[in-house]
Amino acid sequence: MPVLRPADAVRHEAHGAAFHALVAPSRGSAELCAWRLEVPAEQVGAPHRPSREEVLLVLEGELRVTLDGETTSVAAGDVVLVPAGAELRVDGGAGAASVWVTTSPGLEAELADGTRLAPPWAR
Repeated sequence: MPVLRPADAVRHEAHGAAFHALVAPSRGSAELCAWRLEVPAEQVGAPHRPSREEVLLVLEGELRVTLDGETTSVAAGDVVLVPAGAELRVDGGAGAASVWVTTSPGLEAELADGTRLAPPWAR
């Protein structure tokens, strides 16, 4: 039975946040990628455009999410649907936040300077 425990996650760090990879093609998944994202308090995120849809479920804390120029606060239990190609920035709130992120294999992100990133937590 494929049960993944927190200790099974592979930790990556980028742009001041930690990504705990659990589900990805490199880990046996054919159709999904999922990780836990930890965003420190008051962290300013990096604007980027994901090539695939993403779903962000806030597990703990609060975030400020900017999607195509519109900023809103989200808290535990809230879900953000990020369309492919939309400009996304995730900033930390007053305290640390934890987010569950799901997408599909092949995800890449284009940063504001045009750099393309193939995140290892989604491969």
